[in-house]
Amino acid sequence: MDIKAKIEEIVSKVKSDPDFAKDFKANPVSAVEKVIGVDLPDDTVNKVIDGVKAKISVDDIGDKIGGLLGGLKDKF
Repeated sequence: MDIKAKIEEIVSKVKSDPDFAKDFKANPVSAVEKVIGVDLPDDTVNKVIDGVKAKISVDDIGDKIGGLLGGLKDKF
């Protein structure tokens, strides 16, 4: 299994599906296993969850910086 690809898939689903985002926030293990379709060992699931959370945080920071830079660009 390509964990990096699964992380990207789950991040995309979190961002596009508000119901899945709620499920992920409430019970990330269950949400990840639904997307992956198999029951994974805890250490593997936790790596995926950590990867998803990190990717979402990085994307959010990038969006905020992009918005800030865009706003500054308009002033100059």
